[in-house]
Amino acid sequence: MSAKSVSDDQFESEVLKADGPVVVDFWAEWCGPCKALMPLVEEMADEMDGKVKVTKVNIDDNPNTPTKYGVRGIPTLMLFKDGQVVDTRVGGMSKSQLTEWVESVA
Repeated sequence: MSAKSVSDDQFESEVLKADGPVVVDFWAEWCGPCKALMPLVEEMADEMDGKVKVTKVNIDDNPNTPTKYGVRGIPTLMLFKDGQVVDTRVGGMSKSQLTEWVESVA
């Protein structure tokens, strides 16, 4: 299952009230590092399907959620468990770093 696009209106139901861990990728269309990271996030979403839910929030289309969570630079990845942020990573990373990070926290 690929990463699901989530809007400000859907954030509570899709992320905060989700069963199990959720990765949120905050990104923008104009962000080069975001575009480089996106295929890795999609691959991880497929490989970890059933273990971790992977979502993405376009910060230009949905400004409220990134503001609420203090996103200052992108790409920002946040891992939520039981409606709470348990870890945050800012900037690009390799697929192995991404997978290791999610597995260590999830």
